[in-house]
Amino acid sequence: MNTDAWANAREMYAHDNCAHQMGIEIVEMGEGFAKLTMTVTEAMLNGHQTCHGGQLFTLADTAFAYACNSQGLAAVASGCSIDFVRPGHAGDTLTAVAQVRTQGRQTGVYDIEIINQHEKTVALFRGRSHRIGTPVSGAKL
Repeated sequence: MNTDAWANAREMYAHDNCAHQMGIEIVEMGEGFAKLTMTVTEAMLNGHQTCHGGQLFTLADTAFAYACNSQGLAAVASGCSIDFVRPGHAGDTLTAVAQVRTQGRQTGVYDIEIINQHEKTVALFRGRSHRIGTPVSGAKL
């Protein structure tokens, strides 16, 4: 098990096709912490010409995944909720900041805030994680 948060993030990111396709990038990592960014593209807009909620959810969920796997033990989501506060627009740079609230041996709770380039909250996400007992590098679901 590797407890280096950046090493664990690099291991996951190398295989994270979704993050690559959406242009999600890792900005900062720490134990129980992750900061990721994504620029809203035209392809991410819904019929109201705002960022689709599913795209926001994916950004928050990705930050959650990196934060809850940062300590080297593979973890998966066991539940979550999201509140959409304001819309994202094409060209917006969104940042998701994930922070552990509590982490036990097997379960954890993480809060994720998505903000735009104007430091305005776009969405709030809370995720619950469950460790599956394998190192991040050897995780098989």
